[in-house]
Amino acid sequence: MSPRKSDPRLRVSLIDTAARLLAEEGPQSLSTRRIARESGSSTMAVYTHFSGIGGLIHAMVREGFARLEESLSRVRATDDPVCDLALLGRAFRANATHNEHLYPVMFGGCSISGFSLSEEDRQHGRYTLRHVTECVHRCVALSRFGPADPELVAHRLWISVHGLTTLQLGSYLLTPYDADRCFEDQLIALMVGCGDTPERAERSVTASARRLGPASTKPV
Repeated sequence: MSPRKSDPRLRVSLIDTAARLLAEEGPQSLSTRRIARESGSSTMAVYTHFSGIGGLIHAMVREGFARLEESLSRVRATDDPVCDLALLGRAFRANATHNEHLYPVMFGGCSISGFSLSEEDRQHGRYTLRHVTECVHRCVALSRFGPADPELVAHRLWISVHGLTTLQLGSYLLTPYDADRCFEDQLIALMVGCGDTPERAERSVTASARRLGPASTKPV
């Protein structure tokens, strides 16, 4: 048995290589030979790990959401759920920034002929939303937010932050309304829109920035 077959590092390397090629050069770059050469592997490795290009693309989607799940899972619950919720938003954005080659594929932005997201792929994405739903529930329970359906509010927040992140990765947000300025304003506005007061929302959002740190992707 080849040692590469059981090496998880090779699997991740193939995923990252293929996603980078897709982002930089488009779908025409996705051949088993090119991916193997760029990753320092063999064409057989692509078939061993993914059964071909189609399986590799599905693996990109699931790897992207696995990394997002890991990042969101690091956000610990505190006695300030609005701060926790803002930190989840920061973790989402930071994860996308550090995995921008995977981000478009995760949400269906893959223009390869014959490929489409499966319902199982989408479930990997929906699963990560439970962190937000649980946090919104705590915000409502502590009267920081008004009475609401936590899952519906979680979807509202998800849609909003995803929209900003997509614009950021597409380099649409420029000074003076760059991504950082828009994101800070967005977080406060979202919390106030859910029922928090502007003063408390601003304090909690500011505190969430300190928990993430200026260059860290590891929230606490």
